[in-house]
Amino acid sequence: MASLMDVRNMLALQGRMEASQLSAALKLPRPLLDAMLSRMEAMGKARRTQEDVESCLNGSCKRCPEGKACLREWWMLR
Repeated sequence: MASLMDVRNMLALQGRMEASQLSAALKLPRPLLDAMLSRMEAMGKARRTQEDVESCLNGSCKRCPEGKACLREWWMLR
């Protein structure tokens, strides 16, 4: 089972990753990884970011019926 240090090391090596990528790379269940990332965020060790609205393919995210579902959430170290 991967630890918080393994998550930190993976983020340090990759720069930024999506939670689904981290989950697959570390072979962790997504709920466990989400809890680990939330804990790291609370400790000030990691932060989450989202791509800017300008990165939307058609630029109409504000009117999108998907509610910005196309925006990707990334995790990186602080």
